Amino acid sequence: MAPLQPDECATLARHAAELAVRGRVALPLAGSGASVVLWEDEDSVAWLNVAADRRDTGYHDHDGSVAGVYVIEGSVTNEGLPIGGPRRARRYGPGDSFSVPSGGIHRMDHDAGAITVHVYSPPLHAIGYYEIVDGMLHRTPGPPDQASPESPRLLGSLAER
Repeated sequence: MAPLQPDECATLARHAAELAVRGRVALPLAGSGASVVLWEDEDSVAWLNVAADRRDTGYHDHDGSVAGVYVIEGSVTNEGLPIGGPRRARRYGPGDSFSVPSGGIHRMDHDAGAITVHVYSPPLHAIGYYEIVDGMLHRTPGPPDQASPESPRLLGSLAER
């Protein structure tokens, strides 16, 4: 089967969130800061994420997977990596969803207590983390189940523009 489109991932994330809210999925405790895999098949993987504290994912990519995100509780900010233009951060609250294209580089800033569902297609196998190293943009590959680091030098360079 072909990978899902970004809007299809966002719709699946919304459906998974509806099941979680109706109690059909065990939500991690809000203070735990946990991530739980809701499902994984050949087409997609879904993660339920609870941010106990504020969490900035840093700029990262999904190694070719598209992503759909649905906000159950709290709020998050999503921002693509701008090149040659202004920064475009967008804030999302409960009931909002959005998607990230397969080649997209973005960061998410989760407020403390945010609960989100993320659906990736094809299933997420790696994440690329971005930072400025010796004045150059550098990508470091990482596993999908490890928290991504912040990108303070890259974020600072964008703020200076």
